[in-house]
Amino acid sequence: MKFTKATLMFVLAALTFVSCKKEEKTAETTATEAVATAPKKEIAAENLETANFQIEGMTCAMGCAATIEKKLAETEGVKEAKVDFDTKTATVSFDKTVNNQESLTKLVEAVADGKTYKVANFKKA
Repeated sequence: MKFTKATLMFVLAALTFVSCKKEEKTAETTATEAVATAPKKEIAAENLETANFQIEGMTCAMGCAATIEKKLAETEGVKEAKVDFDTKTATVSFDKTVNNQESLTKLVEAVADGKTYKVANFKKA
C-alpha cells in the first residue's frame, strides 16, 4: 500500500513538473503588451459623451464592480468609468466616434463568462 501511494505521488509530481512550461515571449506577445501600455488618445470635447446604465448580475464590489470598471476604463475611447455596486449602475464618459451603446454593452456583458452580467436602461446623459 505504501509503495502504491509513493508511486502515485511520484507520478503526480512528475506530471506537474513536466506540464508546467515557461511561456516564451514571442513578437506577438511583445506587440500586445506594447499596445496595452500605450497611452490613450485624447478625446475631443465635441466627441465626449456620458452614459448611465444598470448592470445586472453583480454580486460583489471588489470582484464584479471593480473588474467591470477596470475593463471599461482600459478601453480605447473611454475617458472615465465608474461602477457603483450598491446602486448596480455604471457611468461612462466616452468618445462617441469610437464607442457606442452596443460596443459598451458587449464589453460589459463579455466580462467573466459572458453570461453573468447584463446591461439594462442605457441612457445618455
